[in-house]
Amino acid sequence: MSHTLPTPRGALTPNRPLADLTWLRVGGPADWLFQPADEADLADFLAALDPAVPVFPMGVGSNLIVRDGGIRGVVIRVGRGFNTIEIAGETVIAGAAALDAHVARKAAEAGRDLTFLRTIPGGIGGAVRMNAGCYGSYVADHLVSVRVVARDGSIHDLPADALNLAYRHADLPEGWVVTRATFRAASGEPAELAAKMDDQLARRDASQPTRDRSAGSTFRNPAGFSSTGRADDSHELKAWSLIDAAGLRGHRLGGAQMSEKHPNFLLNAEGATAAELESLGELVRDRVRESSGHELQWEVIRVGEP
Repeated sequence: MSHTLPTPRGALTPNRPLADLTWLRVGGPADWLFQPADEADLADFLAALDPAVPVFPMGVGSNLIVRDGGIRGVVIRVGRGFNTIEIAGETVIAGAAALDAHVARKAAEAGRDLTFLRTIPGGIGGAVRMNAGCYGSYVADHLVSVRVVARDGSIHDLPADALNLAYRHADLPEGWVVTRATFRAASGEPAELAAKMDDQLARRDASQPTRDRSAGSTFRNPAGFSSTGRADDSHELKAWSLIDAAGLRGHRLGGAQMSEKHPNFLLNAEGATAAELESLGELVRDRVRESSGHELQWEVIRVGEP
């Protein structure tokens, strides 16, 4: 990149490979990786950054395929300055880098029920962007507000309604970075909440390939969700069953594989490239379209250059 970048207090690294920052362990380099020291550092940097330079906020890389050619522009990854968890009454305020599982556990210890977050891979920033959900409960059910730094460096506190949360979706402009989220959580007995989370973990481990290298669910469930992102449990159609019916459970392409245990999990089984993972996903979409007429939509985010 020919642009001159501002000098922040946090770490700014040129040509930084991203594979080790994603759960699938694939992907080429970012032109620049910026790890801001804190919210003010992030705001100052974005305010001074040429508006022509693209910005991609990256969470903990749990739901992401970075293509082999890497990402042009600046990848922003919030870390230590953004992982606080504060609990006051029924309010839980979590930094964007706080892991969903940690937030669920901390809240439960304080007698607050955000147990649905316990089995969701990733951090709070990503959970907000994707309106993450599990066991019939979604971010939309609990979110009060989010704090964001806009692409121009301005800082905004947005009510949850402003995000138009829908199934696996939030309205956030390109280049805006979530820095923290405020949730409202019902009360519960810490021991009961802990037991509930243990049960959720056992159910997840029994049905999902949690020990394999995956990015969580690969495709969205095709239907059966209302506009708020809440599940309609009467609707049986699931992405995994369509993939299974198309004969693709365990199907391999190079080092990429659809899980034998849960066919909607795309695995880096053996040194896969991003291209192999994405190509296998597209093959699955083609076969499911042919066999059932349904159009699977990616849930895993794919970014960067081939």
